[in-house]
Amino acid sequence: MTAGGAAARPGGPAQRSRAALGRVIARRPPAGALLQGAFCSLVLAFLVAPILVIIPLSFNAEPYFTFTEGMLRLDSEAWSLRWYRQVLGDRTWSLALANSLLIGVAATALATGLGTLAALGLSNPAMPLRRAVMGLLISPMVTPLVIAAAGMFFFYSTVGLAQSHLGLILAHAALGTPFVVITVTATLSTFDVNLTRAAASLGASPLFVFRRVQLPLIAPGVVSGALFAFATSFDEVVVVLFMAGTNQRTIPRQMWTGVREQISPAILAVATFLIVFAVLLLAVVAWLRARAGGERA
Repeated sequence: MTAGGAAARPGGPAQRSRAALGRVIARRPPAGALLQGAFCSLVLAFLVAPILVIIPLSFNAEPYFTFTEGMLRLDSEAWSLRWYRQVLGDRTWSLALANSLLIGVAATALATGLGTLAALGLSNPAMPLRRAVMGLLISPMVTPLVIAAAGMFFFYSTVGLAQSHLGLILAHAALGTPFVVITVTATLSTFDVNLTRAAASLGASPLFVFRRVQLPLIAPGVVSGALFAFATSFDEVVVVLFMAGTNQRTIPRQMWTGVREQISPAILAVATFLIVFAVLLLAVVAWLRARAGGERA
């Protein structure tokens, strides 16, 4: 009787055991969550596997787009850096990289400036036809790229900008501006307009308010939009196929040429570089978003 009462009273051994069992059950995820996690993992593997398989194929010592028997046996002679050395030593690829960087950086700077100014205007509730203007600005994202490229080609040919670096910069800026508009508009939705009003009431000019008050707070959105605009330009091939000449070939355009004219695993080496670049870009964007969320908190 005494032992049973001691076990049943609050804080006794039986109650502590039930509490520990309850904590274990609470920590155990339900069966539905496990199935959802397994399904999401399978979908992710299905989407990512065709991309990741490019990386080991780029180290193939033979000029094949498949795994050789030596690679499957992990034979050291079957793995090589010959395609990376070929890409780094080929002037054609160097020129394509220089064109991609030149066009990408210039188009990003232009798209970032125009997109940020457009987002600032769209954030003003007094602006007329805000939705119509917003739809017009993001239309390059929903327009089929072949149609946009054909239209750009005919327009720039008329004004003499086809097959020129300036024409490609303007075309890529038009494609990247919507990303800047969207990211900066999303950042401005949480911006406290009382800060700009307070600065203006103290005698600050509009330019000073934007440079010292508004821009530092929306900088994560501006930088995120710029990164997306640069990635759009750096990875774009359809417009380049229509508008680029021999001296304006970019990395994607050179890869397209290599696939059609000469099948070489050097393309896989370049693709590996692009995969690493995309992963780094996404990591920077995630870091900027986390930093912006921490600052708002």
